[in-house]
Amino acid sequence: MTESEFLHHCFIASARSEFRKIRGMAEKALAQVGDDELYYRLNPSQNCIAVVMRHVAGNMRSRFTDFLTTDGEKPWRNRDQEFVEVRTSRDALVADWEDGWTRLFHTLSSLEPGDLVRTITVRGEPMPALEAFHRQMGHYGYHVAQIVLIAKHIRGEQWHTLTIPTGGTEGYHRSLGFTP
Repeated sequence: MTESEFLHHCFIASARSEFRKIRGMAEKALAQVGDDELYYRLNPSQNCIAVVMRHVAGNMRSRFTDFLTTDGEKPWRNRDQEFVEVRTSRDALVADWEDGWTRLFHTLSSLEPGDLVRTITVRGEPMPALEAFHRQMGHYGYHVAQIVLIAKHIRGEQWHTLTIPTGGTEGYHRSLGFTP
């Protein structure tokens, strides 16, 4: 394996792992809210979970359709419409969400060594493909944090933490055999 192939393999594995963690956090939060709660807003000017999910899915469809060959902002995407609350079933919302993630992971898996340094464009801005993945990782992490915040607010005292619970660090470290 050449150094280029090794670095390509390392990035793909790392990116896949991080995107799965980001997605997993959102889906663990979603599991804690009811269907109607997907449309709860902290205040009238903020997005509800369903709107954030539709936006992330729309962004993924646009960015990861023909990733290497067309601009990441597709002419068929109506980004502003993603922020309009349209009530659908949880199943339809999850199917849309799943479609976006499927496109992202398919694109990631299809990249060949050398593709990560190829120049792509997003809204006419040229950048290496590697940079585009990093931008999207940050973007999706930002929106998943919104989903988690809203779900945690809704659940209140019934919230089940998604990571190490407050006060549980020492026990977690012990379970790993780790002593700082």
